[in-house]
Amino acid sequence: MQVEPHDLDHEFPEFVSLIHELKENDGRLAHLFDEYEKVNAEIVDIEENERPCEYIEFETLKKQRLRLKDQIYLALRTRSH
Repeated sequence: MQVEPHDLDHEFPEFVSLIHELKENDGRLAHLFDEYEKVNAEIVDIEENERPCEYIEFETLKKQRLRLKDQIYLALRTRSH
């Protein structure tokens, strides 16, 4: 199955340099980025390896990734202005 990339660099190409700067200089946002990447990696593992997973668990992970993405976007927009 072809899996669309959802890593932060692909999700927010306009903020790539800011993301990398904040990973090094803002502990709170670095933790948020790490949490996003962890959830995303778990989703990718399920999709690419067809790992057995309950539907509700998979949907919960995708919703968690979306909530984290929203929080990150808000933080990036705030920091870029």
